Amino acid sequence: MGGIQEYDQFDSLGLAELVRQGQVSALELCEEAIERINRHNPLLNAVIRPMFEEGRKAASQPQPDAPFAGVPFLLKDLGYAYAGVPTSDGCRALNTRVPAKDSEMVVRFKKAGLAILGKTSTPEFGLLGITEPELFGPCRNPWNTDHTPGGSSGGSASAVAAGMTPAAAGGDGGGSIRIPASCCGIFGLKPTRGRNPSGPDNGPAWRGAVQSHVITRSVRDSAAMLDATQGEDTGAPYRIPPPERPYLEEIGRPPGRLKIAFSTSSPIHTRVHPECVRAVEKTARLLEDLGHHVEEMQPDIDGRALAASYMAMYFGEVAADIDELESVLGRKAKMGDVEAMTWTLGLLGRSFSSGYLTSALRVWDRSARKMGRFFDTHHIYMTPTTAYPPAKVGELKPKPAEAMLMNLINTLHAGWLLKVSGMVDTLVERGLARTPFTQMANLCGLPAMSVPLHWTPGGLPCGTHITAPFGDEATLFRLASQLEEACPWFDRRPQITRET
Repeated sequence: MGGIQEYDQFDSLGLAELVRQGQVSALELCEEAIERINRHNPLLNAVIRPMFEEGRKAASQPQPDAPFAGVPFLLKDLGYAYAGVPTSDGCRALNTRVPAKDSEMVVRFKKAGLAILGKTSTPEFGLLGITEPELFGPCRNPWNTDHTPGGSSGGSASAVAAGMTPAAAGGDGGGSIRIPASCCGIFGLKPTRGRNPSGPDNGPAWRGAVQSHVITRSVRDSAAMLDATQGEDTGAPYRIPPPERPYLEEIGRPPGRLKIAFSTSSPIHTRVHPECVRAVEKTARLLEDLGHHVEEMQPDIDGRALAASYMAMYFGEVAADIDELESVLGRKAKMGDVEAMTWTLGLLGRSFSSGYLTSALRVWDRSARKMGRFFDTHHIYMTPTTAYPPAKVGELKPKPAEAMLMNLINTLHAGWLLKVSGMVDTLVERGLARTPFTQMANLCGLPAMSVPLHWTPGGLPCGTHITAPFGDEATLFRLASQLEEACPWFDRRPQITRET
């Protein structure tokens, strides 16, 4: 096999088939991917920890019966422990932490035959919808390197969009697979709560809001990868019914005539950019042309209350993450161990009572019940993935006055000041103004995906977000493959992939 262009013509399953047919060796694929990483990564900063020797070793011992035998792959540097390789979570204090064993998802990726070539960038603890960790510097969008690839799986999305590997691992606690997929013009699905494992040692992250999966260029890769990884592991707190048939068999299967509700209004009543509105309206027209019933309608959910409940969990999880640094550092965590914003959020998390968090989690439960009733009358709910096209790198950093306030709060250990001042509501609105649509699926445990069907006149992608009932990834894959066939995106690639 020779040349970047030929490599680009295949998804993960296509590359695996070439290996099985003997048209290319797994090691040749591995070297091709390494060459592309070395070529594009200096500009994009997507891969922050190369694992080339580990990948070469895996490629030299291909598993002929594995679905992705010899296919190059990347791991997000958060939530994916690989024995002997540091996992930083984007945090300077954890940059030398070396896990002794693989996480269950990595075990299953290896069994699927993937050759893991590196770790990808993430914001500290996966907290932001942009990927600009102080530890590694900003990751950039291949469609326009002045812009963010989104977050928190921004490094994985940037790498896949640039063609370094056809797929990469991500994690999604509030949109962290779907947001970067939208920003980078590729496909991203968050599975149902509990569909993929979180072990062997950890429970479901963020009270079950986080699900691990992959970001891909093709829909079938996402389906086949979920076939390879789905199912609870030992000690898992959730057990959900397995799919009726392999997800890969849903690709190309007619979805039937679906009743689809859509909305372009922000659930927290903030502005939605016209291009993101156009993305949904364009998709709605396409779905009507495909024979589906499409109507504008929103579920009866208090979006602001749900957002506030999400942030209550978020603040508390940050506080717990900082507390857990002690077990790694062998001492109490200090302000300089994490970024200033992270420390501020941790202080805020410590200022809330257990009763406040419990009340917040009850909002999740009530919202999940309402979504269940909504899906009694509709098969699908559709919105923009993000409220704005990808921001410029550095655009969303705290302003000087905000940075000064954070430093004051951090120095005084006065997270309570934010609470009593009413600034929490401001933080909720500002924090979610650009990404208000994706959290609902996490908090209600629902499967959801971002589909790349629209680009702005300036060439930036804007995804369409589609949510299905609990446990119904099958409908999402059938619908996504129908959209992929009707409006193909696989061969639409950024200019960087065509430059030598």
